[in-house]
Amino acid sequence: MARRRSLLRLGLAIPVMLSLTASLGSLPTPASATPRAQSAAQAEDAHPLAYVVNTETDRHTIAEVQRAITAAGGTTVVTYDRIGVIVVHSANPDFGKRLRAVRGVQSAGATRTAPLNTVGTNDEGAVRYLSEAEAARIGKASGDGTEPLEAEQWDLRAIGADKAATINPGSRNVTVAVIDTGVDDTHPDLAPNFSPSQSANCAGGKADTTYGSWRPVDPAYFHGTHVAGTIAAARNGIGVAGVAPGVRVSGITVSQPTPRQLIYAESVVCAFVFAADHDVQITNNSYYVDPWQYNCLDDPDQKAIVDAVNRAQLYAQRKGTLNVAGAGNANHDLASNAFTDGGSPNDSTPASRTVDPHRCWDLPAQLPGVVAVSATGARNTKSYYSNYGLGVIDVAAPGGDQYVASDTPSGSGGILSTMPNNQYGYEQGTSMATPHAAGVAALLKSAHPDATPEQLQALLKAQADNPGCPADPYDWNGDGVVDATCTGGKRINGFYGFGIVNALRAVE
Repeated sequence: MARRRSLLRLGLAIPVMLSLTASLGSLPTPASATPRAQSAAQAEDAHPLAYVVNTETDRHTIAEVQRAITAAGGTTVVTYDRIGVIVVHSANPDFGKRLRAVRGVQSAGATRTAPLNTVGTNDEGAVRYLSEAEAARIGKASGDGTEPLEAEQWDLRAIGADKAATINPGSRNVTVAVIDTGVDDTHPDLAPNFSPSQSANCAGGKADTTYGSWRPVDPAYFHGTHVAGTIAAARNGIGVAGVAPGVRVSGITVSQPTPRQLIYAESVVCAFVFAADHDVQITNNSYYVDPWQYNCLDDPDQKAIVDAVNRAQLYAQRKGTLNVAGAGNANHDLASNAFTDGGSPNDSTPASRTVDPHRCWDLPAQLPGVVAVSATGARNTKSYYSNYGLGVIDVAAPGGDQYVASDTPSGSGGILSTMPNNQYGYEQGTSMATPHAAGVAALLKSAHPDATPEQLQALLKAQADNPGCPADPYDWNGDGVVDATCTGGKRINGFYGFGIVNALRAVE
């Protein structure tokens, strides 16, 4: 693809669009490590950037650091004193270096390589939705007691969510926050379960709770709405059904209001803190933190990003929130020795680099305590794009695979869900797998309301079905080249972690 977050038109009868975590236009070619490009450009242009400054949490230290921020030419946007994260804007190219030398500062760095308010290039592919004729045909195939488009939802049947709904559709006391591009809560399949009081717009790092601020600013920002429908579309005789149609869903917008829809660290920090402070039980994170596909600890800027986001998500865990995240769509073995990242930074000029997955992490999926989710297709096998890795993947879930036909009326291997403006569409990606896992976690939380995030994660793993590593080499396109190697056994392995989530077991 042209850029890491492109949305590609795929060659299906009813096209499937790749999710925001997609990276499948062309796999990067191996190359030696290259130096970071942003420092020189930053020094030359001296345009304002956003920074995170991570400090000790006592009041005295924070006050001293804030004075140092001002002295170094920075403007504080917001201070999250409980986790010691300060979001700053500065045009000083040496700002990060100066702050890292300040007493009490544990890490500090730029969260982007492009200046603030950079619009970027709209390189998305065209979006196609389910047509009225197709919807009518699918509706005729749906049976009594099902939603009009449910015949097309092979994913619900794959994890027993259709049967689980008749036993326990989920509790209204459980909320799943969709940290994403915004959620169109006016959609008739989402409106019955949407929670405005647990929703906000965190783009830029500071929560805006103005009514409707969580909605996508343009119908092209459909990603969060699609995710929300998979989790909790109501069983109301309209459209599709969610995995947990009885729970509540909220929207926390983190993408920048530009065609690129990039998601920076300061927005994610805001989202985790907001969710934790507003009694959200589960967050769904179907993205990676831009502009680096993998944030490496030997880079001071990227280390600061890891530190800030980790502080925020750990804060959410301590407050009782389970965080569920997509493992990514580069077909990378996240437990390997090294691989090539050819798409970072995605907000300026990408350059191929060799990364060590033990010190370069996909955020937030690889942070401690976060449930990392890989994707499967309609035959319960690893999707061709899905990242994997023994000890990294926790569970797998249906994410779709355009090359694996389903038994639905359309035969599409994609995931059908809600879209803005009362529409429906297909997507594929670990972005689509993640809400299936989050939905099952919501069912488990409904059945075990006192479960801690750690206990909830253990329950999620315990009820999963593990098909084990495939007997034959993994060659998704049949060209004779092994595309991925599964390691591990029947109990836990690199493709599926502890297994594919099971909604029916979650409620039985």
